[in-house]
Amino acid sequence: MVASQVHLVRHGEVFNPDGILYGRLPGFGLSKLGHRMAQAAADEIVSRGRAVLSVRVSPLQRTRESAAPILSAVGLDPTIDDRIIEPTNHFEGTVMRRALKKPQNWPFLVNPLRPSWGEAYSSIEKRMRAAIDEAFESVDEGDVVLVSHQLPIWVAHLSVAGERFWHDPRTRRCALSSITTFERTTAPAEAAPRESTLSREGGFDGAPEEKAQAAPAARLIEVGYVEPAADLLASATDVGAV
Repeated sequence: MVASQVHLVRHGEVFNPDGILYGRLPGFGLSKLGHRMAQAAADEIVSRGRAVLSVRVSPLQRTRESAAPILSAVGLDPTIDDRIIEPTNHFEGTVMRRALKKPQNWPFLVNPLRPSWGEAYSSIEKRMRAAIDEAFESVDEGDVVLVSHQLPIWVAHLSVAGERFWHDPRTRRCALSSITTFERTTAPAEAAPRESTLSREGGFDGAPEEKAQAAPAARLIEVGYVEPAADLLASATDVGAV
């Protein structure tokens, strides 16, 4: 048996009056609004009436504080998981709009496909998928919550959806204190229509040969996305990571 669902919860608004790209820097906790957002996420989790048996948390202050109301509601202690931490970033500690005007920083912008300014998307995918898989295996029933950050959650979404990793950060569907939910399924993904095959001689030899099917492997599917703090987002600032 495994967990029924794994919920990826993003942290709430961070107190960041100077607009620093804080990344993994210490000392960046939630604002007053961010605490309200975190409580909204906890209320949403509780309102579903599902048993939460484990809460795994990125080690950074903002995620620990965002996890607190969830932990209080379900009566658990956190499990710290370094694999769901914010990615590394060359621009950490800077104000992005100023950093982009400095020629010495331009070489870090040459490859948005990787991206060249920070941890590779493929690296983020690997650690996030491993953390999610372990979360499913960590309990025999019930749900698991992972409190993480925007880019790791978005890369997990793209990975599960089979979409390309390169994207405009402004288009990420991963708002503050949002909840993205995954399940495991053995149902096959939609397959392309079967077609006749072309023989080596140039003629058609009919439908492809049937092969014995192995037992279907479990795969991840995304089953939900909600923004419990939607009514607070208009007043929030969200500039701390790329």
